[in-house]
Amino acid sequence: MEAKPTEISSSKMFGGYNKRYKHFSPTLGCSMTFHIYFPPSTSSSHKFPVLYWLSGLTGTDENFVIKSGAQRAASTKGIALIVPDTSPRGLNVEGESDSWDFGVGAGFYLNATQEKWKNWRMYDYVVKELPKLLSDNFPQLDTSRASISGHSMGGHGALTIYLKNPDKYKSVSAFAPIANPINCPWGQKAFTNYLGGDKADWEEYDATSLASKFHGVSATILIDQGEDDKFLHDQLLPYNFEEACRSANVPLLLRMQPGYEHSYSFVSTFIDDHISHHAQALNL
Repeated sequence: MEAKPTEISSSKMFGGYNKRYKHFSPTLGCSMTFHIYFPPSTSSSHKFPVLYWLSGLTGTDENFVIKSGAQRAASTKGIALIVPDTSPRGLNVEGESDSWDFGVGAGFYLNATQEKWKNWRMYDYVVKELPKLLSDNFPQLDTSRASISGHSMGGHGALTIYLKNPDKYKSVSAFAPIANPINCPWGQKAFTNYLGGDKADWEEYDATSLASKFHGVSATILIDQGEDDKFLHDQLLPYNFEEACRSANVPLLLRMQPGYEHSYSFVSTFIDDHISHHAQALNL
């Protein structure tokens, strides 16, 4: 029996509410926190579509809520924002906090297959457990109308989850995603440890690999990438993803933004465009 989420904080913003919840996750085997931004509601029967936001390396469920300013556009458009954490916490697995780009705060939105990291099942948590938890406990949310977005590692998560589940999400967008992790140091480190040495298993969580064999994208994929991002050429590799999309006729709008780097200054600048992108796909 899954534990009901408990509200642990609430703050009013742009007429709606940021609310933080805690619950025990059977998928991950630990307590987890997540945020929901509820837009202002005019009637008790109204149901909001949802936009899942996946945060990047070292992130929690708080970064986006505090730093992005996304609530202004979400309030206007009537979209609920769902912001999970980035990994299991408190399991005390040996080595889980040894480096910032692996383990705690670095779940990579996959299901680990290696025994030591068996609790690292953020893919199932985001795709299966969390939507059911929301549907069962928050009648004001319409989880059948959902889109997904994210930043950096979370951009990787958003793209791969969308490409693997086009029936579950109306649209996807990403900020500076790790677009081809099998070919970058962050991805190779995470995939080796979580998934083992078989590169075929890695491809299941690589947006560039998935795009090359994907059919069925209806909404254009939106990506914003800062041209002054120090991770652009060695870690993020958006041009590899762009080429894969071109080859497979996957509709992509890749916007290279001059002068912008990798931080929430960049995310907050363009987040309204992304909210509008998803609102259009959600028929708002």
